[in-house]
Amino acid sequence: MFKQVLAYVLVLTTLAANCTQLFVYAGFEINQKYIAAELCVNRNRPELHCNGKCYLMRKLKQAEQKEKAQSENQRPVLQPGMIVEKLAFAAPSFIIAKSLTAELKFNFPERSNSIFQPPKV
Repeated sequence: MFKQVLAYVLVLTTLAANCTQLFVYAGFEINQKYIAAELCVNRNRPELHCNGKCYLMRKLKQAEQKEKAQSENQRPVLQPGMIVEKLAFAAPSFIIAKSLTAELKFNFPERSNSIFQPPKV
């Protein structure tokens, strides 16, 4: 039961993080009369028929800038070679020099006929 509730909460928070513009629109639709009467820049000029849309556009722009800033902070900029540097381990230089200069010798087994035999019919 706890795992299901936790899964639903995590899914909802993930979706909510990506739907900030939806929340801005919903808040505007719910409070449109108040916004048009009190918060609108053009509330003293009713001939423009703004009805709070200037406030909505300002809030949408702020939400977009906030999302852009968050995405830039979270996503590191990858440059060529960074992945190799992160995956490579820091081995001491004498180990690298020794492994590059040493020759690897391979000897075939002396009795290969005991290993490889044709099937008996």
